[in-house]
Amino acid sequence: MAPQLYLITPADPDPVQFPRRLMAALTGPGIAALLVRRGTLDDAAYAVLAEQLVQIGQAAGAAVLLEDDAALARRLGADGVHVGKGGSKTIREAVALLKPEGIVGAGSIRSRHDAMSFGELDVDYVMFGPLGGDTDAQAAELAQWWAETFEVPAVHSDPAAAPEAMAATGAEFIALSDSIWSAPDAAAALRAFAIAAGEEA
Repeated sequence: MAPQLYLITPADPDPVQFPRRLMAALTGPGIAALLVRRGTLDDAAYAVLAEQLVQIGQAAGAAVLLEDDAALARRLGADGVHVGKGGSKTIREAVALLKPEGIVGAGSIRSRHDAMSFGELDVDYVMFGPLGGDTDAQAAELAQWWAETFEVPAVHSDPAAAPEAMAATGAEFIALSDSIWSAPDAAAALRAFAIAAGEEA
């Protein structure tokens, strides 16, 4: 089965221009999930940006997740939260606040031990690889191991991914970020990944 696309926003997008860029990008192939990164934004600025992007993403049929703020996700009506900081304690708190209706994903996984520890906490997915920046050389191997061994869905995040060189990990989702937003046409870039993944564009 072809992996679904999971789109990650840039860390510090222009709050005026980026919502329009996202709307244009989402005219491409279907996106299963959209993660709104926090970057260096303070609480107030992140809430303003997230509110806009939640509406845009959900209107396009994507499940919209916020980064490390389960309470804000609940307040804004987002679909869930991606927990990359705080480890097991923060994941448990997010699960208690958002489940069963909401989505809780776990990231910042550095080892098989991390993955197994987080995977036991009623999360909806585990993500291997960074949200942006340099590619993690171990992420593809960990994602493949997880996808072959466990039922909790795997997300393989490769910021520098190229459609012609996608790692065949067996992960249920491929997360895309830098390579999409650096492209002149984000929708076309997503379409190329969808085709490479075997999806209908």
